[in-house]
Amino acid sequence: MEKSLYFQYVQKFFPKLVLRLQEKINGKEEEPTYLHTGLLKPDYSVDGRWSSVIGNYTRISADVVAMDSSLPLKKRGTISRADGDLPKLGMELYLNEKQMSDIDALIAQNADEQIILGKIFNDTGTVIAGVQETLEELFLRGLSTGVALTASENVGTGVRLDYGYLPENQFGVSVLWATPATATPIDDIKRVVERADEVGVAINTVYADDKAINLFLATDQVKMQYAFSLGFQGSNIPAPNLDQANSMLFANFGFTIQKINRTVIKQVDGVSIPIKPWEPGRLVFTVDAQLGSLVYTNVAERNHQVDGVAYQVANQHTLVSKYRVNRPSLREYTASQARAIPVITNVDRIFTLDALTVQA
Repeated sequence: MEKSLYFQYVQKFFPKLVLRLQEKINGKEEEPTYLHTGLLKPDYSVDGRWSSVIGNYTRISADVVAMDSSLPLKKRGTISRADGDLPKLGMELYLNEKQMSDIDALIAQNADEQIILGKIFNDTGTVIAGVQETLEELFLRGLSTGVALTASENVGTGVRLDYGYLPENQFGVSVLWATPATATPIDDIKRVVERADEVGVAINTVYADDKAINLFLATDQVKMQYAFSLGFQGSNIPAPNLDQANSMLFANFGFTIQKINRTVIKQVDGVSIPIKPWEPGRLVFTVDAQLGSLVYTNVAERNHQVDGVAYQVANQHTLVSKYRVNRPSLREYTASQARAIPVITNVDRIFTLDALTVQA
């Protein structure tokens, strides 16, 4: 690794550009695209390991006792711990000799500086977003299934984190929602709400994909419940859209459904493959505004930097670098690397409902 061919530009613009791209990617200039940044709090790991304490307990009330009386002993809930090493995430892109020659020509011609900067730093936003995309993929798959698992299309070592979702908080449906005339999604949701009531918590938000939402809206029971809420009379019952169904759900249960429609693009041997990390037909009921932590630590190169390489840090956890190499041919690289993982900790306060599985 050696100093960038465009070091004067890197030295002047790289720090501000990385900060600018970080703000744009994290949604300060446009709608947020990463659910994990809002539902997980950053948590630095000194030893490079992630861990979560999984509690299985119910909030119970204290007893009223007479003065000078002994206090009754209560049973503490069971607690277990899951942990592991933080995986490394990363990607790199490079400018080839033709692209670098084009940039040299622009500089020689005193072209507009913004055009030159666009050519030099075009890959910077891509490598920063690449780490965010992987974290979002792991989070969405983990939130919808209880297990954060890299896709089979992943190039490199796979990651598997079992958050330990409680079996008693996972539900199937009485009748498959794909049979709209007989399905009872409102009753299925009531069973989840009753379970939450048993452990003393109130559901705040439901996350679901298009598959689950479309099945839900098409069922006769939902149509009839919606018609009842409108005071509608007649045989031609209208089908609600999501906003209308959410008004009905909020009136009945105090929560609404948030749609998850997220695609992550994996690249294998130069071929882009779109995947949807959310488990099809799965609804996830949550209680808390934050569901856990984005646990991260420093990559080795952050503490042992290579001479000549330009470094910047994005999103606390992602080390971005620019450098050149001359073997086997001259290339200008932009790379990102991070050691981070989304960890869901409030598993005793998360409930799931699978619209595609009948509960035994």
